[in-house]
Amino acid sequence: MSEDERDETVVLDVLAHGRSEDGRPQHRKEPLVFAMGVADFELYECVVADPSAVSIGDRLALDADVLENVTRIDYDDLPGGAASELEYAVADLVSEDEARFVDFYNEAQPITLRLHQLNLLPGIGKKLRNTILDKRDRRPFESFEDLKSRVNGLHNPEEILVDRIIEELREDDLKYRTFVGREPED
Repeated sequence: MSEDERDETVVLDVLAHGRSEDGRPQHRKEPLVFAMGVADFELYECVVADPSAVSIGDRLALDADVLENVTRIDYDDLPGGAASELEYAVADLVSEDEARFVDFYNEAQPITLRLHQLNLLPGIGKKLRNTILDKRDRRPFESFEDLKSRVNGLHNPEEILVDRIIEELREDDLKYRTFVGREPED
């Protein structure tokens, strides 16, 4: 992944007139963009120079000229529109970078003697984990479709990943993080 891709974000929401809860007069409020990192799923609040130049779904580099001030934020700091767009944006990123996320299923490792990275995914217990490990040992998975066809009980591997990423974004006190805040290896 290139340096440009590591700094790329996807726009979740644009507040041309700033936050509604900002008590300052309208002319003093700064237009804001809320975005999510493509590589690490980090969340950002950005002051934007020209809100009409940015739309939901746009890809922007963190150092784009249109952005004047970038601050990393938590899930709880997202306005309602950005929070509701989040799951769609995460699903799009997982779908667009299928190879990266299929590689997770191929390369996931034990965390402790009793816990495996695959067990962090919603709905994957010991039996399903062991089936995934057995099938990948025979031959690495090539796509989400390959995962679905070779692993009985794994009906929607991409949705499972989306659910885990959303959980990592929402929960501040998770002990283990696999996707959020961790950039993929080159």
